[in-house]
Amino acid sequence: MQQILFLKIRSFGWLMGLILISFAARSQQIGRMETDRPDQTEAVYITKKGFIQAEIGFNKERFLGSSVTVHPTALWKAGLHEKFELRIITELNTVKPLLLSPSFPETQRGLLPVQLGGKIALWKENNILPATSLIFHAGIPSLGSKSFRTPRWSPNFRFTMQHTLGEQTSLGYNLGAEWNGLSNQATWIYTIAPGINIGKRWYGYVEAFGSIIRGEKPAHALDGGLAYYVNDDVKLDISAGFGLSEQAIENYVALGLSFRFSAFTKR
Repeated sequence: MQQILFLKIRSFGWLMGLILISFAARSQQIGRMETDRPDQTEAVYITKKGFIQAEIGFNKERFLGSSVTVHPTALWKAGLHEKFELRIITELNTVKPLLLSPSFPETQRGLLPVQLGGKIALWKENNILPATSLIFHAGIPSLGSKSFRTPRWSPNFRFTMQHTLGEQTSLGYNLGAEWNGLSNQATWIYTIAPGINIGKRWYGYVEAFGSIIRGEKPAHALDGGLAYYVNDDVKLDISAGFGLSEQAIENYVALGLSFRFSAFTKR
């Protein structure tokens, strides 16, 4: 039994090695992948035309009296044009109340409404004008688990912007709004994240982010993280954050994996 297990592990190791070698050979031709993970600030970059890119994360959060495990969230992106990518977001959650109550009597598990959308590159950076893209999605109630369905679609959008500060540093920030599918009330969101490339393979950032709902107290939070490029097509990340105000997330930790592969075109 131990010998069979050893052979399986060794075979898996050989398979992963071949995949990484394949990614490394291809990445020399097309440049480094850019991702929306791990920060809350979405990137301005469009997935390279003809490629599929996956950004997968596992989160543990404490928020408004509940413990939320995200296992996983997955953003799938398809580069359809130099200035447009198709986006699909799926998120499998387990929400556990820290204190049981009549309004929240038990743990809930399931798939949040699947979000469909896209990203459009609007213009490139030009002096004080930041590089800017528009991201939009809509959560579809019927494409989610019963416990997380909403009575109406839940749209969201954000403008994502970036300034180059130096050879290795940049400043990214987002402004937008989202709706929860329960009411017409908009939640206005913001993020701002200075980032730095550390050598050829590492990336680090710190970030402020939050949301504002009319008539309610704002939610503000801070986070930070590190990312490591195994090669130009495979990226690992770790991040953590905490709330600064009563309405914000208490804290979270996250791990992620991003990768891309050619799907539509031949080079």
